[in-house]
Amino acid sequence: MDPSTYTDPELTYQDRLVIDAIVQPQLSSDDKTSAQPLDKLSTEETVQKLHNLNDPSHIEFDPTVSQFWDTPLLRAKLPAPIQKYVLTPYINWAQGIVRYQTDVVMLTHLILYFTTIVPSAAFLYYRFSYLHGALHWLMQGFYCGAFTLMKHQHIHQNGVLKSKLYLFDMLFPYLLDPMHGHTWNSYFYHHIKHHHVEGNGEEDLSTTMFYDRDSLPDFLTYVGRFLFFIWLELPMYFWRKGQYKYAAKCAFWEVGNYVAIYMLYNYVNARATTFVFILPLTVMRLGLMVGNWGQHAFVDPSDPNSDYLSSITLIDVPSNRFSFNDGYHTSHHLNPRRHWRDHPVAFLKQKDIYAKENALVFRNVDYIFITVNLLRKNYDFLAKCLIPIGDQVNWTMEERVEMLRRRTRKMPQPSSKKRE
Repeated sequence: MDPSTYTDPELTYQDRLVIDAIVQPQLSSDDKTSAQPLDKLSTEETVQKLHNLNDPSHIEFDPTVSQFWDTPLLRAKLPAPIQKYVLTPYINWAQGIVRYQTDVVMLTHLILYFTTIVPSAAFLYYRFSYLHGALHWLMQGFYCGAFTLMKHQHIHQNGVLKSKLYLFDMLFPYLLDPMHGHTWNSYFYHHIKHHHVEGNGEEDLSTTMFYDRDSLPDFLTYVGRFLFFIWLELPMYFWRKGQYKYAAKCAFWEVGNYVAIYMLYNYVNARATTFVFILPLTVMRLGLMVGNWGQHAFVDPSDPNSDYLSSITLIDVPSNRFSFNDGYHTSHHLNPRRHWRDHPVAFLKQKDIYAKENALVFRNVDYIFITVNLLRKNYDFLAKCLIPIGDQVNWTMEERVEMLRRRTRKMPQPSSKKRE
């Protein structure tokens, strides 16, 4: 597979539209008749198509029901009686429950979690077995990425369900978060009140700027610091900023979650607690840092505070199908309140600005594999995955490699006096 040309047919329809709009087709030497295939949409037509897919009033409106299959594929493959008596009634019912009519998938996920991981955890406390514990942990590992990005949508959009279900919408994370490896409210305070405020800058506790992003020792230092000290460093950050309420709240919820786990381990069922809460917490914290390393690995030292130059965009990757368009990370930093379904069209409308700002766009490599390939110093592969835009189109492969290498270099930390 050549990562510079391969398009995965299993990935999202929206991603394929974006790829077709920004990647020049590879014409054979004897094709002199046209600069593009006759069925290729223009950028303007693609933008309109993407708008139509998100517009409930348009005939082409396409709600997301499942992360595994686009809704048109479900309609094409399911038997007519299943469509008529199951799929269509479910979509109509769910759209009266979810906050956005595109987001039927959010209810699908909630039903999935409350019928699988919740009863499984309860049964582990009732009657523990190591086989069940191991299978439960595997299930949690399978769910954790999608759940985290559903939670990501939840904290940025103030919920995923309609206001009439506000109480349930507010409370379900307190049950589901610890089962998927999150401590209570910590993701909200770290991500919303801290990371998006600092934007991977010098005061961001999860910044990658002060590490060589292709260095294994630096990576382990980065992960270890987050694993063992974020519970203390985040409240101290808010305290330094004079945000004493946030300092107290995030410390209360983080420590409170640890106390709850401690009590369950010592006084209820140690083995069940290990598989239901402790192992998921460890894996989730590791996963968050591996992902953030990849999301913010390429920081241009000429302007490290630019969202275009400190984050990246991934198209045609599993993160967009299974994790609510998480690959459009630059778009998310440019507008943290932007709905996940709007990222592809927003990127395409602003692609000339991305090109002018020398932003980085990749295909066929997800965040975890960006991290893995960086730690292997496999810049050649990453350069092949780069979709060149703007001036990058004229660069040689060697120039792309050198640019990527330059943007992973450690930056000097400012002195404490300069910070003040």
